[in-house]
Amino acid sequence: MTSRRRFLAIIPLAGAATLTRAQGAVDPKDPTAAGLGFVTDATKADKAKFPKYAAGQTCGTCALYQGAAGSATGACPIFGNKQVPAAGWCNAYVKKG
Repeated sequence: MTSRRRFLAIIPLAGAATLTRAQGAVDPKDPTAAGLGFVTDATKADKAKFPKYAAGQTCGTCALYQGAAGSATGACPIFGNKQVPAAGWCNAYVKKG
């Protein structure tokens, strides 16, 4: 039987594990993703609808991208920490400073 004190000590650890676990991949058809023009390949961004797009902008070079340098995918807070491809793009792009 686990004591109340032990139980309360475990709760923060369980929460942290839940937050850091991969949340799955972003579906480009998701309403938020579609509204932001999310594409898995930045070269296929709709330049007419999203004139902010410039060649060389990718999720991997965005300040919001939480993947490790050189990783193929990483979490993005815009999409609830779901995984986005480093080669992707959306209109929330912010250049890493």
